[in-house]
Amino acid sequence: MELYSRIEGGGAPLLIIHGFLGMSDNWKTLGSQFAELGYQVHMLDMRNHGKSPHSEEFSYQMMVQDIVDYCQQHNLQKVNLLGHSMGGKIVMFFATQFPEMVEKLIVADIGPKYYAPHHQKILAGLTAVDFSLQPSRSEVEATLSQYISDFGTKQFLLKNLYWETPGQLAFRFNLDVFNRKIETIGEALSFEATFLNPTLFLRGDKSDYILDSDFETLYHHFPEAEIVTVRNAGHWLHAENPKDFFDYVANYLKN
Repeated sequence: MELYSRIEGGGAPLLIIHGFLGMSDNWKTLGSQFAELGYQVHMLDMRNHGKSPHSEEFSYQMMVQDIVDYCQQHNLQKVNLLGHSMGGKIVMFFATQFPEMVEKLIVADIGPKYYAPHHQKILAGLTAVDFSLQPSRSEVEATLSQYISDFGTKQFLLKNLYWETPGQLAFRFNLDVFNRKIETIGEALSFEATFLNPTLFLRGDKSDYILDSDFETLYHHFPEAEIVTVRNAGHWLHAENPKDFFDYVANYLKN
């Protein structure tokens, strides 16, 4: 599968992998800033997301292989990896399976443990949108508002709306597959999976995705990990405190 990507800048490759229901567009601003540091930034759309192809197959193993294929297509031998949420899980799986391909690893607000499905309300809201009625953007937003109160989450999801044909909106992601394979997102790394090089974990101080009680498991898989807490940020730490997020990542990449 050939993934869609936005590529900016020149230098050592930095691959940015978005979270569940996200896309490369979410990383435009930060991607440009990393490019200014002298990196060739590859912002990817993973399968069933953004402008990348849809597929019935949806698993971390498949998405790891998609990145291997992407690196081969773009002649990238060794890459820096930055992944948020689901993207963080993807880069953890990738680094433990292909450590020789990884220069530096940055994981944003997700740990290697199992996460129980917790997107049901969001998926219910998305599924409630009936595109056969040719709703307007504001009508789609009104439907989502019945399920999702948080303004930021709603705006994040609405970015996925596009005009499939004149007068016909659609979501870019493959909602049908997500509804059937929601268990996939929370999968844990296997006990044996380890990555022995320095790794940066960033967590939001208002997020509960990486708890202090998770540190032992995290260090088991990533013994050289550094865990940094980003202030005034929840799970979308790169959007809620982009300045500190950028500074932490930039310093780690440089040193």
